[in-house]
Amino acid sequence: MFPKKGSSFPIGRDILTDAEFAQVIASALKVEFGSTRNGTKTIMKWTGASQRTAKNWLNGTHAPNGVHLVLLARESNAILKAIMLVADRPEMSLGASMISLKRLLTDMLASLDEMM
Repeated sequence: MFPKKGSSFPIGRDILTDAEFAQVIASALKVEFGSTRNGTKTIMKWTGASQRTAKNWLNGTHAPNGVHLVLLARESNAILKAIMLVADRPEMSLGASMISLKRLLTDMLASLDEMM
């Protein structure tokens, strides 16, 4: 049996603060919505959160809880990618990037078809 010497886990890892995490989520939401005005309403629809809560997430003053974070990740590839990068799993974020790229290419091809 090992003697207890305190709780210093995790060793050698950077600690992410709540404020930093809130900023990461806010940045990902800004990537997702850009300068569109309906970001708050879309977030409310995706998660069932209140308007004030959605605005707090967009402003980076608060971060979503676990359930809301999962609901956001279901809909937003930017959120999913941010979670993987914060979790120090960049190889996992590649899938989210590819899905975003596929969506963008599909939209561009649809626009080209409309023009022709």
